[in-house]
Amino acid sequence: YRPQLTSITSILTRITGNALIVAALLVVWWFLAAASSPEYFALADGVITSWFGDMVMFLSLWALWYHTLAGIRHLIWDNAVGLDLPTAEKLGYAVLGGSVLLTALTLLVIT
Repeated sequence: YRPQLTSITSILTRITGNALIVAALLVVWWFLAAASSPEYFALADGVITSWFGDMVMFLSLWALWYHTLAGIRHLIWDNAVGLDLPTAEKLGYAVLGGSVLLTALTLLVIT
């Protein structure tokens, strides 16, 4: 058995959805720390702006774009369009490539 692109992208959609929950909790923690005290905010801000925090936020940005594009792909499939294997694979590559491209563009715009 060889994993197919459609199955891997489907699994990755579920993984990115759960990862976005973790990233959202980190951002909420950062906001709560800002509302609590300067010392607690310094701790939270240190974590979020560390190399680890930067990596988590970068991967979260990619996950957000990936999950969005995968959701659009599923909306297309819900209309019974693109269900044949060649089109489904093209949509899978479009989701992967599009998420990388949109992540890069977003980073260029915000930095």
